[in-house]
Amino acid sequence: MNKGVAVTGMGIISAIGNNIEENYRSLLASNSGIGCSEFLKTTHTNIPVAEIKIANETLSKHLNLPKNHNFTRAALLGSLAAKEAIEQAGIKIDDETGFISGTSVGGMDATENHFKEFVAGKTENKRFIRSQHPGFTTEKMAEYFGITGFVSTISTACSSGANAIMLGARMIKAGKLKRVIVGGTDCLTKFTLNGFNALMILSNNPCRAFDEHRNGLNLGEGAAYLVLEAEDILNRKPVLGRLKGYGNANDAFHQTASSENGEGAYLAMQEAIKSAGITPGEIDCINAHGTATKNNDLSESRAIQRIFEAGIPDFSSTKAFTGHTLAAAGALEAVYSLLSLSKQEIFPNLNFSQAMPETGLQPVTEVKQKKLNLILSNSFGFGGNCTSLIFAKDEA
Repeated sequence: MNKGVAVTGMGIISAIGNNIEENYRSLLASNSGIGCSEFLKTTHTNIPVAEIKIANETLSKHLNLPKNHNFTRAALLGSLAAKEAIEQAGIKIDDETGFISGTSVGGMDATENHFKEFVAGKTENKRFIRSQHPGFTTEKMAEYFGITGFVSTISTACSSGANAIMLGARMIKAGKLKRVIVGGTDCLTKFTLNGFNALMILSNNPCRAFDEHRNGLNLGEGAAYLVLEAEDILNRKPVLGRLKGYGNANDAFHQTASSENGEGAYLAMQEAIKSAGITPGEIDCINAHGTATKNNDLSESRAIQRIFEAGIPDFSSTKAFTGHTLAAAGALEAVYSLLSLSKQEIFPNLNFSQAMPETGLQPVTEVKQKKLNLILSNSFGFGGNCTSLIFAKDEA
């Protein structure tokens, strides 16, 4: 029987909370983190974002870093989330502990702030030059936790965090690792805000996923990590849930748009269900990608209809809480999926009022109590890179 890979720890920081408990309380109370930016200095003050209201200096103090460290905001957020996961799991970092992290902007927040200094030949902040590479964020985090074994960075846009989780599970199943810390981190940057604005897919209002009148996404920042462990080392340790199935596909339809019939999403969900050894009818809930863009929500809806022909399970998107946290999104939503399984609750799809006429699908709009055994979590990235994860309630 496929029990799946055990999840023994999880940690998170987002615009709705600095840890697991704070995030859960915000989800229950329908408290969104979307608003005006405070730390991101931008001329686009009319564009709402989901920003974590903690300065880098304060984050650094929480981690007891030296004054002249070169941790960027993504590395700071990631380290705090991973620290919570490691402490909950109670693991000892050793040669059989891996670290796989997803990020898209890496340390771009630092390099874009200091770029003009670099060009002018100033050396005061040259320690941040290397942070432009996404892998630098991962290396700094691994260094902080003393992880010297398998360390890898996944950068597949908005499916990065989910792909990191999937790769970690595959490494354990292949016997390459006994335990692995997996997830993703991304922070707000001028580059991403300007880039998404140029694509004309940002909303000037809080996003409304799957709504007929949706008009774009809200960017956010955050980090989340899980500790995955092999079955043979658990020794009766408490298990938060199991990663039972996963699938990745790429329809290569367009650089930024999803295909009209959701081919990539369909293939990813199909493979995840197949690898879990279940049928679509056994899925109790879907944590949808649900970015609130015209293209994505319709594409994902059509893919869901294709997979769940016999009946569509309850579904919702949590991005109206946290904004779209890019590479971290799949990891944040993995945590929310595990919380749903633990609490037997489905969290609401905020701001929804009218179904899309093309599909008629209606998400859950209030906290819903329900018996949940299996949750499907979707994360779809630019370039058509689509990943679906299936989490199961622990059977013990």
